[in-house]
Amino acid sequence: MTQALLQIENLKTSFYTQNGEVQALRGMNLSLEAGEALGVVGESGSGKSVMSMSVLQLLAENAKIKEGTVTFNGKVISAMSKNEIRVIRGKEISMIFQDPMSSLNPLISVGEQVAEMIRIHYPKVGKEEMKTRVLELFRLVKIPEPEKRYKSLPHEFSGGMRQRVMIALALACKPDVLIADEPTTALDVTIQAQILKLLASLQKELGMSILFITHDLGVVMQLCSRAIVMYGGMKMEEGLMEDLFLNSKHPYTMGLLQSIPKIGQDKSIPLQPILGSPPDMLNPPAGCPFAPRCRYARKICAKKMAPYTQISEHHYSGCWLISENAPAEQNPFAQK
Repeated sequence: MTQALLQIENLKTSFYTQNGEVQALRGMNLSLEAGEALGVVGESGSGKSVMSMSVLQLLAENAKIKEGTVTFNGKVISAMSKNEIRVIRGKEISMIFQDPMSSLNPLISVGEQVAEMIRIHYPKVGKEEMKTRVLELFRLVKIPEPEKRYKSLPHEFSGGMRQRVMIALALACKPDVLIADEPTTALDVTIQAQILKLLASLQKELGMSILFITHDLGVVMQLCSRAIVMYGGMKMEEGLMEDLFLNSKHPYTMGLLQSIPKIGQDKSIPLQPILGSPPDMLNPPAGCPFAPRCRYARKICAKKMAPYTQISEHHYSGCWLISENAPAEQNPFAQK
């Protein structure tokens, strides 16, 4: 078996506050293959963004990786110094952030900001060559009139165009891995579809791997072939998109699917929200973090996290209801 391009093993990240330790990530495991688009899905506070920030060592000062490793291309990058990770960040692993307006410098033209990224990693590249590369990137991400827009400031762009600038910025040094952290959240549905289509075509054209972070299973379905469902800083389920949509084996994944509007759905049937609140990560549950909100929870669910069980070649779930000894009564996964 070949080694994954990006491998996360038993990653635990905490924030230290006046109220105590917030256990944001509690033993996360993930593997991203070369050329793959992998989705990471979960509601706010599930640990998705903390995981991506841990990979690139972009955590806040009060945060710390307590345990685990992040391996990229055979190198343990979680143990690297700030100077060592800076060489990789933006060049080999790049990131698109949620809000382009707060990520871009409002006082510097977008062309110069993309050029600066190239200048940092390739200081010997001349100005003309650098500008040519920036214009190529603008054309690649479908920014119209690239020569004219090179000198434009961020506020002169629409939300969708600013996100295209962010994508150009992330692709400036031809990374092997692109981490997209909720890149379509602030956009309307039409622009969202355009950005997803752009990312899909860029991945196919450039052959890069994408780690796509979102709270929307419907969005990840359009871009990714495989996805991980997170909750309470842990992985609940993992599988191909057809596994998760047609044969989900975790109550949380089922809850996410039942809350998504579907084309042709009977309007008289209301969407089913997931009742309850996310866990308090200052004092997370001893067992499954979803147990307090799960309609199928057993006593053991509150006491101990279920082992991560393989269901098929690419399909895994951490739920007691799929174990051999699970009772059939009130069990959505019991064999009929």
